[in-house]
Amino acid sequence: MGLGSGWKERLKKRRAPQVGLIALGCPKNVVDAERLLGRFLEAGYEPTTDPAQADLLVVNTCGFKADAEAESRQAIAEMAALKAAHPGKRLIVAGCLAQRYGAQLQAEIPQIDLLAGTTGHDHLLERLAIPIAPMPEADFTTRSEVAPRLLTTPPHTAYLKIAEGCNNPCTFCIIPQLRGPFRSRPLEEIVAEAEALAAGGVRELIIVSQDTTLYGRDLLPRLSLVDLLARLEPIPGVRWIRLMYLYPTMITDSLLDHVAASDKVLPYFDLPLQHAHAEVLKRMQRAERPDDLERLVGRIRQRMPEAVLRSVFIVGFPGESDAEFAQLQQFMAATRFDHVGIFAYSDEREAAAYHLPDKIPAEVAQARRAMLMEMQQTISREKLAAQVGRSALVLVDGIEQGRAIGRTRGQALEVDGITRLEGRPPARVGSLVPVVITGSTDYDLRARVAGVPVR
Repeated sequence: MGLGSGWKERLKKRRAPQVGLIALGCPKNVVDAERLLGRFLEAGYEPTTDPAQADLLVVNTCGFKADAEAESRQAIAEMAALKAAHPGKRLIVAGCLAQRYGAQLQAEIPQIDLLAGTTGHDHLLERLAIPIAPMPEADFTTRSEVAPRLLTTPPHTAYLKIAEGCNNPCTFCIIPQLRGPFRSRPLEEIVAEAEALAAGGVRELIIVSQDTTLYGRDLLPRLSLVDLLARLEPIPGVRWIRLMYLYPTMITDSLLDHVAASDKVLPYFDLPLQHAHAEVLKRMQRAERPDDLERLVGRIRQRMPEAVLRSVFIVGFPGESDAEFAQLQQFMAATRFDHVGIFAYSDEREAAAYHLPDKIPAEVAQARRAMLMEMQQTISREKLAAQVGRSALVLVDGIEQGRAIGRTRGQALEVDGITRLEGRPPARVGSLVPVVITGSTDYDLRARVAGVPVR
């Protein structure tokens, strides 16, 4: 986005310095990484997927929980070792882990030339010319610039981040400390970015933030997510708009009615519910209670019987009893979500839940996770089998072994299953193809092409 189509040709005329970037973590981090790449390309760098060829190494980290931190530290260590073997390289570490630990991280890994944290990415190359300084407190002010991006997703699909930070006081989470309070991006700025993405060939916009349903409540004049969707839907070229991270207590009837009536906003609801027992939700400092969650699922399915629902749950939260876990099992069995992610609780020192008593042994949490995943596998297998014989549209993401793979409206990029298209020649990448579902597995679908691509 914003770089034009001739940057490769311009860079071929000379030996451009090369930048290799490793992006870890959530889709919000992916957007940050794409903006970093865009800035480096504007400065004359050429992207490379081979770190050994890179003059500049960048690791955009995640530090949300223990396994994410471990993955980020491993990536930094690998790039630091590469730099040590090739002293001319430079190493930037950005993102949540850099924000979380600041100069302590650079003291542990002296090969790091610059820490960037979660903000202040505008002048990284200029800052490389000065010695590293202790990490300042994050500047959580909202900026109005639309940064250039180099997409790392399939070229027809892009994440569109509509806000930064979070106001929710969930006791298991440190995102507010890392990213600051919730700040909506200005409406016109988001629309301008979406228009540029669409002009570059993007057909699916995936709306992301830490709390998507809160969009616009902090702006003057006050806006809503419905206001934003009404501006995005008319953009030429955009066919699908997918909503992710919908905080359950903020899903209004007006939002549901808008989605139900829209021919572009998909009836796909990503609801991070976290648990289904009142006492666990209370300890998590979540606003909703089990009756609220059941009513929400009912409201969605009453308006949109074909709606696809996704959620995530945490098991092993401090004090989670056998009875509390059993209620979560019963809730999942009754609601039968299409897609579910299950996470074992991670005890993070900066999170409020770190100080709660009655910690659950890790082996108990993992056993509970395995039980829920096995249950969800059965639900997923049954739900996908029920789609066999139905018509659908598939957005083609790529070609594997001569056959196209893609996603239906009910399959979100990277977090859900895929649909494999039968027959040759394969459909063109980026096309929307009418299909008939012919088979299914536990998490994926098979389909045959049943018409010409939709323009």
